[in-house]
Amino acid sequence: MNDNKVLVEIFVPTIETSFNVFLPINKRVINIVSLLETAITDLSDNYYKNNGNARLYNNSTGLPYDDKLVLKETDIRNGSKLIMF
Repeated sequence: MNDNKVLVEIFVPTIETSFNVFLPINKRVINIVSLLETAITDLSDNYYKNNGNARLYNNSTGLPYDDKLVLKETDIRNGSKLIMF
């Protein structure tokens, strides 16, 4: 396993689909969300519409992650379940 990435499950309610993805721990949340929006748009054959306003949320608490934080500064670890909305 690479120590620079974490494997998480991301649920996207707008398309009712979950994705298991590796996220880089040294990138800011805002940059990760941007990459995820592009990837999910491609993976869903444009069913998911990239509006540029998506945020990541903790699945357990429902609280959003601060876009300015680097991923390793959050509580996101291997096996975390997130929501992107």
